[in-house]
Amino acid sequence: MGNIDVKSTTVGVVGLGLMGSSIVLSLLASGHRVVALAPISGEKERAAGHIAALLRHADSAGILQYGIAPCVDRMKLVEDYSELALCQVVLECVIEDKEIKKIVYERIADSVATDTIIASNTSAIPISELQVLVPHPQRFLGVHWAEPAYMTRFLEVTCGKQTDPEIADYIMRLGIKWGKEPTLLKKDIRGFITNRLMYAVFREAFCLAEAGHITLSDSDKAFRYDMGSWVTLMGIFRRMDFMGTTDYIKGFGQLFAMLSNSTEVPVLMQQIVEQRGRGVHNMNGLYEYTQEEAKTWDHAFARFNRDIYELAEKYPEQG
Repeated sequence: MGNIDVKSTTVGVVGLGLMGSSIVLSLLASGHRVVALAPISGEKERAAGHIAALLRHADSAGILQYGIAPCVDRMKLVEDYSELALCQVVLECVIEDKEIKKIVYERIADSVATDTIIASNTSAIPISELQVLVPHPQRFLGVHWAEPAYMTRFLEVTCGKQTDPEIADYIMRLGIKWGKEPTLLKKDIRGFITNRLMYAVFREAFCLAEAGHITLSDSDKAFRYDMGSWVTLMGIFRRMDFMGTTDYIKGFGQLFAMLSNSTEVPVLMQQIVEQRGRGVHNMNGLYEYTQEEAKTWDHAFARFNRDIYELAEKYPEQG
C-alpha cells in the first residue's frame, strides 16, 4: 500500500464509550475525516457531549493544530451503519463480548467496500478468533489504544493468523501519522504485548504484598521513583545496555526461580471484585478515597498525560 494521505482517508469508529470517543478525538486531531457510529440506543447523545468535552480539553492542551471548529466539520456522528460506506478503515470499540462483536462485524462488512480494513481495539480476545467473523480476514487486525487515546503515544498493532502483512505495515505507518510510536505483534498471543508484560509485574507485586513483604504503596513508590523515572526515555532493554548487562545476568540467575508463577487471581483483587470495587470511580479500590481525592487524581492524571506526551516528544528514539 502506497503513501498515506490522512486528509483523504476516512476512518470509522464503532462504539462511542470512553475509549471509542477518545479514539475519535485522536483521529480528528490527526486530520482525518471520522464517521463516529453509536451502535447502542441513547449512546449518540452521551457521546456527543463527551466528545465535545474532549475537544475542549485537547484544544486547551494545544493538541488541536487548527482548533475545535475544523475537527467538528470533519466528524459525522451517526447511528446507521450505512454511513460507514466510504471509510477506508473501521475501528471497532464495543464491549469485550465475542457474540456482540460478531453482530457488529456483520453490520460493518455489509456496509463497507471489500478492501476496507476492519480492526478491533480489543485487549482480551485473540485477533485470530475475531478475524474469522469477517468475510475478508486478511484485512482484519488488532489496533489497541491506550486511554486517553489523543494524549498517549502507545499503539499496539496485532496480526491474526490470516492478517496480510501489508495491511499491518499500512496501519503501523498510519499510526505514526496519528502521533504514536506503534508496536507490532507479528504472532497473535493472548494478552498481546503490553498486558503480558504488565500482568507479570502485577502478579509479583501482589505476591509480595500478600506475603507481607511490602505494602501496595511501597510497590507503587518503587515503580514511580525507579523505573518510572527513566522508562519514558529508554525502555527496559536500552536501560540494560546503558547500565551494563553483567549485573542483570547475575540477577536473572538469582531471582528468576524465586519469582511467583501463581495462576490464581490475587486474594486482594478477589476481595475488590466481591465488593464491586471500581477504584476512583466509586471510591472503592486497592486504596481508600474520598470523593475529593478521586477528583484530584482524575485532574492530576489529565495534566500528567499532557506532560508525559511532551516529555516523550523531547526525547525521541535515538537510533
